[in-house]
Amino acid sequence: MKRTLVLDENDLIMVVKDDVVRQIDEHRGELTRTEFVNYLIQCQLREQQGRQDYVSAAEFKEFSRQMSELVYNFLQFFISYGMTVGPAHQDLDLQQLGAQLETLARYHRDAD
Repeated sequence: MKRTLVLDENDLIMVVKDDVVRQIDEHRGELTRTEFVNYLIQCQLREQQGRQDYVSAAEFKEFSRQMSELVYNFLQFFISYGMTVGPAHQDLDLQQLGAQLETLARYHRDAD
């Protein structure tokens, strides 16, 4: 069963279920139904305005910089590990990692 809820003196109405009207009456305290419903709507709108559901360009740039730095450090670790194993174990893969490390280092310097 639905019930009409008068929202203000200008005869604007909202049709809601009985349980919604009951919840409004239980929680509105000293406010009128109109004041309470307006308050809830304004709170919801303010909350939506403050919410950012996307990444800004600056945040994305910082994320990219940090990821490049992470990959750089990761490759640097493996190259230094390969050097401690000894030159006999260095092969083409390790040389490719070194080249990638240098490329990332240049990219990282250019980004700053």
